[in-house]
Amino acid sequence: MEEAHAMPVTSFFPLAGIHKLIAIFLVVLSWILVHMWSLRNQKGPRSWPVIGATVEQLKNYHRMHDWLVEYLSKHRTVTVDMPFTSYTYIADPVNVEHVLKTNFTNYPKGEVYRSYMDVLLGDGIFNADGEMWRKQRKTASFEFASKNLRDYSTVVFREYSLKLSSILSKACKAGRFVDMQELFMRMTLDSICKVGFGVEIGTLSADLPENSFAQAFDAANIIVTLRFIDPLWRLKKFFHVGSEALLVQSMKLVDDFTYSVIRRRKAEIVQARAGGKQEKGEQIKHDILSRFIELGEAGDDGGGFGDDKSLRDVVLNFVIAGRDTTATTLSWFTYMAMTHPDVAEKLRRELTAFEAERAREEGVALVGGGDGDASFAARVAQFAGLLSYDGLGKLDPKGILEDDVLPDGTKVRAGGMVTYVPYSMGRMEYNWGPDAASFRPERWINDDGAFRNASPFKFTAFQAGPRICLGKDSAYLQMKMALAILFRFYRFELVENHPVKYRMMTILSMAHGLKAEVSISFDFGTQISSVINTIPRTSPISPSLRFSALEKLVQIPCVEGWQWLLL
Repeated sequence: MEEAHAMPVTSFFPLAGIHKLIAIFLVVLSWILVHMWSLRNQKGPRSWPVIGATVEQLKNYHRMHDWLVEYLSKHRTVTVDMPFTSYTYIADPVNVEHVLKTNFTNYPKGEVYRSYMDVLLGDGIFNADGEMWRKQRKTASFEFASKNLRDYSTVVFREYSLKLSSILSKACKAGRFVDMQELFMRMTLDSICKVGFGVEIGTLSADLPENSFAQAFDAANIIVTLRFIDPLWRLKKFFHVGSEALLVQSMKLVDDFTYSVIRRRKAEIVQARAGGKQEKGEQIKHDILSRFIELGEAGDDGGGFGDDKSLRDVVLNFVIAGRDTTATTLSWFTYMAMTHPDVAEKLRRELTAFEAERAREEGVALVGGGDGDASFAARVAQFAGLLSYDGLGKLDPKGILEDDVLPDGTKVRAGGMVTYVPYSMGRMEYNWGPDAASFRPERWINDDGAFRNASPFKFTAFQAGPRICLGKDSAYLQMKMALAILFRFYRFELVENHPVKYRMMTILSMAHGLKAEVSISFDFGTQISSVINTIPRTSPISPSLRFSALEKLVQIPCVEGWQWLLL
């Protein structure tokens, strides 16, 4: 009896195993089918259970922004599912205004974004929310509105633009090609350190010393950007391998440089006070770092600026604001001008006429086009002296706190991320018309030469709403100063077969630099009056009308790839 009873039990287990496998298979299949059904109306790449669209994003990472253009040209809002979160990309100005202004409080930077960027940005203004962000913005806003800082910036930007001109002049004489992006990066790094932190670091010196900080900073920028689509970055960080190991090495160099800047500035302050040049309690200097140091000393630092770590965060955030964005815009503008020589020639003629008119206004006799480097350098310096602030004026991701519905009906969930994509927005025909992808500077200028301004929720290079860029005017000042000098006196030609494509990072710099052959524009001493007479005018020539082209020429949509908004 016992044996007879044992037989069915033994034969049952294999059947049970098969049944379990079938049941598991059916459950998984049902889950997949339900998941696919729930996404039937989703606009964007195909999403798979668990991994979301990770595979497609990684496959297209090197061309991420063009990949997004393809989707956003069909749908104004695209949702991309990823492990543990989802990204909602928007290109419709109505949605952008909702996120950046109308419902601003629901879209802070958020914990997810901060976890990605903390190693680089810390608690700086680009990574902060709440009271810490308000305190930093209030302080920075006060400084940027200062006439003293504006006047000082004009002097510094002119100085470094002339240094760049000197390097280009020597390259012309030696017949060497130059990497314009590298030179722009050096110029803007020196400028932000001088204007923002009150120190001279000399990367644009004639011998172009090795710039280990910039190399490490760029490497760190690339790696933290990769974190947004790399589901394994925390694991690599834990085991200290791969890109995360390189990030640690890069940040060591970045922090060493940053803390040295802080120590140097503090030492200069102490030395000035010891020499009786500065009484404690008075403003130390017209740079941003000094202002934050003052706040820390006075205890008036609700943002917490009393320690070097907080000052380090301030410095690095302003470096990325003052170096990368401006240098990258200058690089892409120069490239577009090189590949559109008709635009470069129009700009050169406008600048020649602008120079003549400013010289007449100031009663300056322009140096003639004599032989030798001294004559050329003198004329460049003379032109730079005419480029005052007033004269030139004539011319990110967010988190989601609560569920929300965008104006176009798209539902976004708390804990996800939403980002407007300036690169894509600048190429959308529904934003700019059928020629959106064309480089046509005239789109920014009315028939009378006045600016044709676009909504900041449509042209988003400087953000909009409460987080709109504080340094917008400063950036325009430096870019116009540099470009006016370069395109008045030099011609640029792209080195043959040099590849130009963007590098995936928070600011879309060129992956291989911008190698160019440079020559002096030999017409700098020619008959300026004849140039002026060839420019059609319906009213008396005004520098504000003529130089308006440069104001908008530098607005190439778009240097910034995206801006993350946390839900």
